[in-house]
Amino acid sequence: MIAALASGILLGFSTGLSPGPMLALVLAQTLRHGSREGRKIALTPLVTDPPIILVTLALATRLARQGPLLGIVSIAGAVFVLYLAWESFNPLRQAAEAQAERPRSWFKGIVTNLLNPHPWIFWLTVGAAILANAMTQGWQVAAAFLFGFYLMLVGSKVGVALLAGRSRNLLAGRPYRVVMRVLAVMLALFALLLFREGLKHLEAI
Repeated sequence: MIAALASGILLGFSTGLSPGPMLALVLAQTLRHGSREGRKIALTPLVTDPPIILVTLALATRLARQGPLLGIVSIAGAVFVLYLAWESFNPLRQAAEAQAERPRSWFKGIVTNLLNPHPWIFWLTVGAAILANAMTQGWQVAAAFLFGFYLMLVGSKVGVALLAGRSRNLLAGRPYRVVMRVLAVMLALFALLLFREGLKHLEAI
């Protein structure tokens, strides 16, 4: 059980802080609307991952060979992340405008994570194998792995949101626009990578 917990913590922490659309979205949403909205993004894997885990555990072997399926998911994710990049490139800094704009953090986080192929690939490969092995040792071992994994996956992103939220008030005018546009470029680059990954899965390149 301790080994399962440790492996979950290690994988969760490394996955939570690895560059990707979700981490960039946590930062962008925090700087745009405050750390509360960034924390909502950080929590969305708790909503989106259970069905992913159930599907991958049931169909791991079959789906792992379905390149076109992962390709479609990647390209759909690239389109949505490009939309988020465009939105971040034109930030609303004035308090009245920011308050009038609906953050829609849950929607953005859920759609981004569902259309992001990385959770699917992770659970189709490493995650499914570890969890299946843990389940053979008992549900307590599997629960320990999941607890450690999501504690660090979500916790690391919540920590990023809190840190970014503290510096949010220090950013005003031009510095804020520069930071948001840098994040927009990051999101756009991730979208291009997702699009390229999708084309590979579809064997278009």
